[in-house]
Amino acid sequence: MPAEQRRDGFGAVNAAAQAVAGVQTEKKKPEQEPQAAPEREDQRAPEKQEQDSPPAKPAPEPTKAAPAPSEPAAEATEAGAKKPGSDLGPGSSLRTTGSKVVALTFDDGPDPVQTPKILELLSQYQVKATFCLVGAQVKRHPEIVRQIVAEGHTLCNHTWDHSLKIGKDQPAKIKDDLDRTNAAILAAVPGAQIPFFRAPGGNFTERLVGVAANGGMTSLYWEVDPRDWEHPENETEPQHIARMVRDIQKQVRPGAIVLSHDFNQPATIKAYEKLLPWLTENFTLGIPGAQDEPETPATPEPTVTPPADS
Repeated sequence: MPAEQRRDGFGAVNAAAQAVAGVQTEKKKPEQEPQAAPEREDQRAPEKQEQDSPPAKPAPEPTKAAPAPSEPAAEATEAGAKKPGSDLGPGSSLRTTGSKVVALTFDDGPDPVQTPKILELLSQYQVKATFCLVGAQVKRHPEIVRQIVAEGHTLCNHTWDHSLKIGKDQPAKIKDDLDRTNAAILAAVPGAQIPFFRAPGGNFTERLVGVAANGGMTSLYWEVDPRDWEHPENETEPQHIARMVRDIQKQVRPGAIVLSHDFNQPATIKAYEKLLPWLTENFTLGIPGAQDEPETPATPEPTVTPPADS
């Protein structure tokens, strides 16, 4: 899709989001509760850990510690779940693309191993997707961000360190986090467009959506969630892949935003090896806010003028 069309589409979606959510920062009194530290799976201590126990040493390879999965958590969602039949998610975020286009979104990267694999698949089927990037990962792997942009995909701010409680922070603190993430992306790709924002865990609040809108970013929720991050103990990898494929095929419809993860989820890549042929055959895939491809008008039958009577 030409860059001009993408920007126009983003502008329309941004305008709609701002009209719904508003761009005024919240005027509530400052919360008195202490700010919680960002939660990631690798940072959570066991519930019964002794207070005087020495802190665990960080893992030497940062990409092995996956961010907490993008699972909706009601505790941070002031606006609640979506209303039946609504295209809006929590905090007035967007659940659908606004057209018949189906949008594939990949969260928590960039991952130096898995992201190039999904990029190769998307290129094979000529599909453009949206990558929701964690700032700390961007700083570690800026070359992958450059590859994402070079191949024509769209960027989405997914916060600096995947804090599941960012929606409860004060507006100034939220803005600092989103600005820091955007700065890392722009350091990797100067001039890059970042039209979207996604809250970790889908924990959108009106406050969070408003701050993102002030920064020119439309907040993206999702309509289809195959829970590719969830690996039950008794589920084998082939079963996990089959479940993901089945769930997406069952839930997807025109206009759906599909949530998946490229970070530390090799089974997701294998699932998309099966999904992309089916998706491209049955749907138009693209970016939220993009317009459907215009149908080619039918060629009118030539009009034959009867010869004049002699």
